[in-house]
Amino acid sequence: MNAPGLTISGPAADARAVVVFLHGGSETSVAPARRGAAYLRMAPFARAVSWAVRGRDVAVWQLRYRLRGWNGAAEDPVVDARWALGEARRRHPGAPIVLVGHSMGGRVALRLAGEPDVVGVCALAPWITDGEPAPEPGASVLIAHGDDDRVTSPAASAAYAARIGASFVPVPGEKHALLRRPVFWTRLVTAFVTETLAAAAGAR
Repeated sequence: MNAPGLTISGPAADARAVVVFLHGGSETSVAPARRGAAYLRMAPFARAVSWAVRGRDVAVWQLRYRLRGWNGAAEDPVVDARWALGEARRRHPGAPIVLVGHSMGGRVALRLAGEPDVVGVCALAPWITDGEPAPEPGASVLIAHGDDDRVTSPAASAAYAARIGASFVPVPGEKHALLRRPVFWTRLVTAFVTETLAAAAGAR
């Protein structure tokens, strides 16, 4: 079976923190995930964060799932993201972890907000379903969604953020692909990551 993959920048060992980027996908698909549009959409964010944290011993990872789909109860991207978290803990014991996900990746990140060492989750235009479970408390959570998104629901994101006590940022005029206001999105993600890691460092 196709294996998940990681593109890594920053320290290979003993990092002070880890940031993991999670791409989108499909509701149902067992086709192998490739480095296509969904994966590449996260690359500019990963590069921007890498630049923002340069010299601070922060590892920045971009995960590629095994499969394109969520696939019902199998929750395949959640399995892959848990694998990545395990790798982060193995390679960088005790390091705080921030998750940044778009669309299906946002849903994955929210599912893992209560995992050990996860201190922050930034969900961009996440796919939120009815009955989406609330994460265990602990991580700082930011949800941002364009109000012109026709793929995932900004109303569902706002309601979910209110239910779990997360910060919610509506983005006027933005669609699902995050292409209308790229500078805004990049600044939002970079600020969230750097501020969350600074808070985590101050708490230790």
